[in-house]
Amino acid sequence: MHTADAVETIQREMTVFARRARAAAGRMHPELSLVSYTLLGHLEESGGCRSTDLAAHYALDKSTVSRQVTGLERAGLVERRPDAADHRVQVLHLTGAGQRILAQVTESRRAAFRERLADWSAEDLSRFAHYLVRYNASPGPGRQD
Repeated sequence: MHTADAVETIQREMTVFARRARAAAGRMHPELSLVSYTLLGHLEESGGCRSTDLAAHYALDKSTVSRQVTGLERAGLVERRPDAADHRVQVLHLTGAGQRILAQVTESRRAAFRERLADWSAEDLSRFAHYLVRYNASPGPGRQD
């Protein structure tokens, strides 16, 4: 396969992957979109952060993140707390409900991946994991991390 053909195939297959991920997120928890799941996961990983940090991390408009966060707050999954270092700054944290839902969806997603990849060899899994890490480590256009 030529480089141009390979790049075209990768682009097409990653688009299919993204569509499948969005659809699967809706099936795993109807109230939690893929974007919401991703934001909750980042808040858990980071131990809390500001909305502007989320916007910068995902190269999103602040208003887009604000709408998502507002929805998560209304659902009782996220709360704002004053920053310990600067009480004028609000930091987003998962609530207990947010932690529970994130854990449920994460386990469902892991189970789905394990099932889908069950017949892959350890070598193929390792190679695929390495390639994904390598791909996502590249800053690429629009990414600021």
